[in-house]
Amino acid sequence: MKGFGVPLGWLLGSAVALFVAGVFGISAGAASISAADILRHLLSLLPFGAQSPLTERQEALLMELRLPRVVMGAVVGALLATAGGAYQGVFRNPLADPFLLGAASGAGLGATMVMVFGQELTADPRALVPVAAFFGALAGVAAAYMLGSTAGGGGTAALVLAGVAVSSFLSAAQTLVQQMGVDQLQRIYAWLLGGLGRGGWDDVRLIAPYAIVGIVVLLLSGYLLDMLALGDDKAVSLGLNPGVVRMVVIAAASLATAAAVSVSGLIGFVGIVVPHIVRRLVGSNYRAILPVTVLMGGAFLVTVDIVARTIVAPAELPIGVVTAFLGAPFFVLILRTTRHRGT
Repeated sequence: MKGFGVPLGWLLGSAVALFVAGVFGISAGAASISAADILRHLLSLLPFGAQSPLTERQEALLMELRLPRVVMGAVVGALLATAGGAYQGVFRNPLADPFLLGAASGAGLGATMVMVFGQELTADPRALVPVAAFFGALAGVAAAYMLGSTAGGGGTAALVLAGVAVSSFLSAAQTLVQQMGVDQLQRIYAWLLGGLGRGGWDDVRLIAPYAIVGIVVLLLSGYLLDMLALGDDKAVSLGLNPGVVRMVVIAAASLATAAAVSVSGLIGFVGIVVPHIVRRLVGSNYRAILPVTVLMGGAFLVTVDIVARTIVAPAELPIGVVTAFLGAPFFVLILRTTRHRGT
């Protein structure tokens, strides 16, 4: 069953997957809270709901620590996955991803500069982090695209190699900036590894405006990406301006990447793993891919976060390490498939 080109069955299934991952994400931890008690507590928050079964301490643990962590994981996963799907559509490249295109590294450099020099600019530098990350992400993608088109001749391999080169350069610049702020070094290093453990409701509120704008624009662009997939000549004949569409989609995807990076650090491969899985499930129509990717991206990162904080408990792995273990073999598989198709 479809509505406006969106497979409603997959959309509902993805929403259920996100909800289940969220409940398990809240219940997982040293202090056990059963999934049934979590559901009963959430129902108690509704008007005329029954009394909560949780103690005061369990309620504080749930509402102040675990729930904001799960919400932030869902938002960051949705942002990175949807940005990856949009980049793949606008560049017509199955390997496009915020991490590989230089967007994440550019956002990381912008955020690091605010962390190191922000106190000299404003009394509240934290509010500048998403803005600086956005301009850094835009610069990273633009540099990778221009380098891949001019020096590499275009194509999948050229864009990926250009993205790797730009990411390496931006990472080196970021290391240089880090060394200028030695007193912030430990905090920046922990942030670079990627994680959700430092986040709270303040982080959710900080990125909410950027996340909403980025996701809404990308979801509205699904029909336009389907027209771009027909080729520029066909798109122009249908009344579309390909250049304007690309700029708008790249800006929205970079905004989504920047919002995610500014609160979670560098978490790679979400933007390549999730859209490819969704494409296998719903087909190549971006009107279907993008909304399902929003929900599946959230469910994916919440699930990975559960693994990161339980597999070596009581210690906790940086979530970026887990996504790298999962994403690197997946990337090689996609690369081999792409080469065999001659793209």
